[in-house]
Amino acid sequence: MKGGVFLGDSANDLINRPIMASMHTAAFQHNLNRVRELAPESKIWSVIKARAYGHCFEAALKGLASTDGFALLDIQDASWLREQDWEGRILLLEGFFHANELSLAEELSCDLVVHCDAQVDWLEQFKGKNHKPFNIFLKMNTGMNRLGFKPEAYRVAFHRLHAAGYHMHHMTHFANAAQLERLPTVGAQQELFNETIAGLEGATSLANSAAILWHRNALGDWVRPGIMLYGASPTGLHADIEHANLQAVMRFHSEIIDIQDLQKGDRIGYGSRYEAPEDMRVGIVACGYADGYPRHAKDGTPVWVANGDQGIVCPLVGRVSMDMLTIDLRNTPQVTIGSHVQLWGDKVPVDDVAQMSDTIGYELLCAIAPRVPVAIT
Repeated sequence: MKGGVFLGDSANDLINRPIMASMHTAAFQHNLNRVRELAPESKIWSVIKARAYGHCFEAALKGLASTDGFALLDIQDASWLREQDWEGRILLLEGFFHANELSLAEELSCDLVVHCDAQVDWLEQFKGKNHKPFNIFLKMNTGMNRLGFKPEAYRVAFHRLHAAGYHMHHMTHFANAAQLERLPTVGAQQELFNETIAGLEGATSLANSAAILWHRNALGDWVRPGIMLYGASPTGLHADIEHANLQAVMRFHSEIIDIQDLQKGDRIGYGSRYEAPEDMRVGIVACGYADGYPRHAKDGTPVWVANGDQGIVCPLVGRVSMDMLTIDLRNTPQVTIGSHVQLWGDKVPVDDVAQMSDTIGYELLCAIAPRVPVAIT
């Protein structure tokens, strides 16, 4: 593909079916720059777990190459980064799952999050074999109650690993940074974190995307932006991030493959959910839940359609099926078969689609199906 990299299962996918997910790496760089502006004193772990939130590692590596480090889950993904000649830091966000992963983590020069006693035990045993010390980000449970040491156990774990010769740092995760009405709880977690690590050496890492956007006195030495790097909202509402001037990286698009002329009272799709209120045209779009579009999208979910030299948002009508969805074309007389359609991206925020589907933008971005071709520009 001219100007990009095609990553679909087959080059024929480009010809046979018009659907595609385009990843715009300039938007990645723009969003990373915005993080630097919002957290100028902090280094950045760019979070690329879940195949870079569905955007593919190739696009993330290209667009986020100026980051200070990548944070991810699977050690196999860390190996891939090294194979692509990434020489910067890599943080394994859940550390290691079994002791036999430590040799590979050492070979790949990974930093490790450590969150439980079993990991501490394995690291003490590993260090006894004359291996080089890891950078450890010891995780504290300050109220998320997911992973991490409770404050009363934290310092014991710290001193065990410090005595074993590891380079120690500190981490926690905010439970409510994206619930804007509950921002005071962020301050409470931060205060508990600071009290617990008082007098201990090491860098700190606290802030996710929501904290970077709305609680910038809780950033720490390393921030961990995730969803904001992809141009979507931590709260699930696009209006909440309009002030941040972020750009959508993914543009999920297709075409109209048929147009139906309906009479008043005609019904559309499985279950006949939508009834035409008057004579109307509807467009059939080559995209369905097998492509990653949410089946539970409600009537009225926005879909952008090219209309002459401009574009217009048309509402979804009827139930989304496996391979197709249907949109109301009453306000788009120039639309024809082959007209370009954007399901989400720079014209339609993914958060708006998610809100109409009773979910969040994170889920939609991560759910793009393997059969959808990907282009990187």
